[in-house]
Amino acid sequence: ERPFRCLECGKSFSDNSTLTRHRRICTGEKFYKCLQCGKSSCSSGTRIHHQCIHTGEKSYGCPKCGKSFACSSGLNSHLRVHTGERPYLCPNCGKGFARSSVLISH
Repeated sequence: ERPFRCLECGKSFSDNSTLTRHRRICTGEKFYKCLQCGKSSCSSGTRIHHQCIHTGEKSYGCPKCGKSFACSSGLNSHLRVHTGERPYLCPNCGKGFARSSVLISH
């Protein structure tokens, strides 16, 4: 059951906290600000990911090739190079992509 409905787009959610996060995307609300540069984002996770850029620290290393990444999401995306995994499928042609951003530009 998904009783929590977004008034902007009509999409429904099973809990209110998920709806709240979703509404920030629909309305463009941005509550989380980077302490270094002031860039705003709609979720704390996005802000944390962005702040990795400023620290320069790359503490996530690939066990296959040793390449380092600032955030775990970068490493997880990179690992698909080694595994060949392509989880993002185009609904029109069925082609798979390792990164969601590449699917979107496709």
